[in-house]
Amino acid sequence: MNKEKITFALFFANRGFFPGELIADARKDMIAALEKNGFDYIIMDENLTRYGAVETIKEGKEYNKFLKENEGKYDGIIASLPNFGDENGASVAFKDVNVPILIQAYPDEEGKMDFAHRRDALCGKLAMCNVLRQLNIKYSLTKKFTVSPLSADFDEDLDQFAAICRVVRGMKAFNIGAIGARTTAFKTVRVDEIALANKSINVEDIDLSAVFARVDALSNDDIKVINKINKMNEISDFSKYNEEKIINISKLAVVIDDLIEEYNLHAVSIRCWDELQKKYKIAPCVILSELNERGITASCELDVANSIMMKALNHAANFPVMLLDVNNNYNDCDDKCILFHCGCVPASLQTKPKGTIEEHLMFKKSYGEGSGVGLNVGKIQKNKVTIGSVKTENGKVCSFVFDGNLTDDPIESSFFGCGVVLEKDKINDVLRYMARNGYRHHVAVTKGQYADAVQEAFDIYLGYQIDKL
Repeated sequence: MNKEKITFALFFANRGFFPGELIADARKDMIAALEKNGFDYIIMDENLTRYGAVETIKEGKEYNKFLKENEGKYDGIIASLPNFGDENGASVAFKDVNVPILIQAYPDEEGKMDFAHRRDALCGKLAMCNVLRQLNIKYSLTKKFTVSPLSADFDEDLDQFAAICRVVRGMKAFNIGAIGARTTAFKTVRVDEIALANKSINVEDIDLSAVFARVDALSNDDIKVINKINKMNEISDFSKYNEEKIINISKLAVVIDDLIEEYNLHAVSIRCWDELQKKYKIAPCVILSELNERGITASCELDVANSIMMKALNHAANFPVMLLDVNNNYNDCDDKCILFHCGCVPASLQTKPKGTIEEHLMFKKSYGEGSGVGLNVGKIQKNKVTIGSVKTENGKVCSFVFDGNLTDDPIESSFFGCGVVLEKDKINDVLRYMARNGYRHHVAVTKGQYADAVQEAFDIYLGYQIDKL
């Protein structure tokens, strides 16, 4: 998948009777921090205001003009307080801003608490946040209330703030393709499309009959089919099965790609049984694996709601994501359970880049041997991860998120599909929360721990209901 590049607009606050010469150093410090961490930035000409900072309402208007002139070129704003800062200039500067704002304040240092050097940025940060909240201007905070841009702590702040910005940018308006109707037996994945539309999430419903007509119209020697066959062979080993299987899987993948382009889809959710098994003798798991690796988040079992959480985690981590079942207890461990799915794990989350194509044993049992070929089976990596889920309820978009660990604890060799052990303190409390609040058995999972960033993006900036567990 293409990594999302983040650009920050830099803002520096000033209050006249505090040391203004600190601002020049702050500009250098912040630029050095962003360049070290691989972020782009835009910065207002320092000659336009006193010290290159914003103090007065007039200077705030100048900065607001700078933002409007560069609209679309930045994903978030970093507001730096080298000294106390003036909230009046900032409140004008940030008027009508629709991106996240991170408030950073410099710490005072021992030995520099005299009038010539004392910053009082801690107090100024409290004052600025107070006024921004009065004006309903949304903002984020650093983990340590005062922090130097040159510190390792601020590196972590930048990583998390970038995750917030990616989620907010990517989730403000996006399209999900619901391919096929909800399987009758799976009432657990029902979703309120109006609730999603009210959050600018558009669902395009695409009937399977239209998909099948397109698949049937493709010839085996179509260049797109040939290219997709080559791609599927890169992803997984099809050697156990005849050529018809990879051809049918590749044709379906081509059609889904065409639908993604036609409808400008950012995510898809697929009815994965039982028509595909009866008509084409395949399962679409490896297609979902390939889509998720590309950054087109793809869920099975028509779980449209969790396509939302998958997309959020994809943006937050800047990394592929997978959808797994919360499936089994792990012996009698109080802090572990088994996550599982048939075979839709992207290559980046497996221990080896190439999986093995297997047959879905449940379909084999129901419809006969060879009826459900397409599981991309491999071992899921041991990782620190972020896990979450979304549902709609009473017209609201509701969600939860938490950080955990995927371990390399053994699972017996006869275990079907892709399974991995999740380690999380008080896992029983998580399971009880899911059951008590009516969440489905699916969770989105990605590498890295971004639960705080997702919670902040959802709660502060997007207005989704979210709990961090």
